[in-house]
Formats: sequence, structure tokens, C-alpha cells
Amino acid sequence: MPAPALDHEAVTSLVRAATAAPSLHNAQPWQFRWHSGTGVLALRADPERTMPRLDPGHRALHLGCGAALFNLRVAAADAGRPTDVRLVPDPADPWLLATVGLTGTGRPDDELARLYPAIPRRHTSRHPFEEKPIPPDVQQALAEAARQEGAQLVFPGPWHTEALLDHVRDAEERDTLEPERLADVRRWVRVGDRDGGPALDGIPEYALGPRKRGGRAPVRDFAGRERVPGRAAAVFESVPNLVLLGTENDRQADWLRAGQALERVLLLATLAGLATALTSHSLERPDLRELARDPESSLGFVQMVLRLGYGTPGTVSPRRPVEDVLDMS
Repeated sequence: MPAPALDHEAVTSLVRAATAAPSLHNAQPWQFRWHSGTGVLALRADPERTMPRLDPGHRALHLGCGAALFNLRVAAADAGRPTDVRLVPDPADPWLLATVGLTGTGRPDDELARLYPAIPRRHTSRHPFEEKPIPPDVQQALAEAARQEGAQLVFPGPWHTEALLDHVRDAEERDTLEPERLADVRRWVRVGDRDGGPALDGIPEYALGPRKRGGRAPVRDFAGRERVPGRAAAVFESVPNLVLLGTENDRQADWLRAGQALERVLLLATLAGLATALTSHSLERPDLRELARDPESSLGFVQMVLRLGYGTPGTVSPRRPVEDVLDMS
């Protein structure tokens, strides 16, 4: 039997869960439109939230929207609804990323529904993690989660981890020579009262985490040289647990699949008691992104570097009100 019609409250609840997804600098580059006549929820990219210097091809934007799409699928499964997802359904409309049918027949995905409690718990952690490896069984489960979404998760060995850390340092040094690139970062960092009013997006100063005074974890200091009163300093792990998420190809649909795989991995990691963080700094440079993959692996294109570990959970980041991102028709 077809699922019953969705009312305003039910659609709002699904979109609220979707918007808890991570996105580059918490820009939240998504828009949703509910078509009540067809029972379809459309996911669109918001062109006003692009980053022309850091993400000129909109790859990271697609990753964030893919993560929101996965949360939507999880919330629908938890509500007992099957979903019919179509990626990039209209080549003539590049900002239309996916459509999700919510009133069809079929069984909801119970495995997805089990991830629902992790949605409000998953937050990016910019704190130190313990010097403790990820158990093999957890690694295997996370890799399988990525595979289910058409992506691949690789736990690099020591030499590869060293190379990835070198890439981050390279990106940091290049930033000092190209300060214009930092305009995209500063747009989304909310330090002090310069923006006025409570933050609805971006990275507020309470979510910056401590300033790094030691350790080798690739933690981006979004405050830069700006002083944040009362901000603590901490020593981070010297052997971070880095993980590569990648896809076989590198097209628009692959980015959306990677975003869904990313969120599936993050939610499962959260349920496994891991703190999670995303490390995209070096991937913003095309040459460094190319170097990120292990040439001896089958990984085609690296889409994200994750930092996982046992430590302080992330801080809740602000979210735009649902009414700002959802149109009803």
C-alpha cells in the first residue's frame, strides 16, 4: 500500500533532520521544496552559499547536500516511509540535485532507521582525541557503510598518513601566500560581535575548539590570527586516525553519493562511540587532492579525509530555521 500523505509537520520534521548534516564551514548550502501533489521532496543547492575560491567546482557543496539527503533517508526510514531517490534528475537544471519520493510502496529500510538516534548526536569535534587506534571490527563496519552507498573507505598506513599530514602543512603554508583565499573562510567564521545577533550558520567561536599548542592532528584553526578571549590551548594527538573516503569516478552524482556515504559513516561512527571530524583543507587544492590517494590502492578520487578517535564529542553548531530552507507547494 502507498504510504499515507504527509502533512506540513511531518515534512518539516524530515527536513529538520536533513539539515543536521555537516557541510563545508557549516554553510548549509541546501534548499528543499515539497510538492504535495506528487509526494516528492526536491533537494536543491543554494547558489548564494557557494565558495568561489575554496570550492569553485561545487564539489564540497554537493558533499554537504549529499549528507543532508542521507539524513532525510534515515529520518524517513525511522518514520516508516520508503524513499525513491533520483540523483541529478534534470541536466538542464544544475541546481536541482535530487528528488525524493515519499509516498510510494515498499518497505522502509530498517538498517537506516537504526542510525536515526545518531543524527542529533553527530557533531564535528575540534578537540584532541586519545592516542588509541580504531579497532579492526569498527574499521570493517565503517568501510562496509561506505560501500553500501557506492563509495570506498580506506584506513591509510603510516607512510600514507605522513603524506596526508604533509599535504595539510603545505596547504597551510600556501594560505599565507594567498590571503585572498581566506575570504571564503572568514565569511563563515563567527567570532565576537562582528556579525550581530545569534549565529544561524557558519562556525561560531564556541565551536572553534582549543588552539593547538602541540601534536600533529590536522585541525584547522578557523580563528587564524584573531584573538578569542578565554579560548584554551591543548595538545592534540601525535598519531591521528585519518581515513580516506573516495569514489571510482568524479562526477556530480559521485559527489552526491560520496556525501551520503560520508554521513552514513559518521552516524555509524557516532553510535560506535567515536568522535568525528572532517579534514578538507588540503583537498581544496587540486594538486594536493590528486596526491591524497594511495597509488597502490583501488581508490579513484578522494572526496574527504576524516579524523576519527575517542575523545570529546563535537559541539552543536547552529542551524538555519527550517522555514528558511523549505518551500511548500
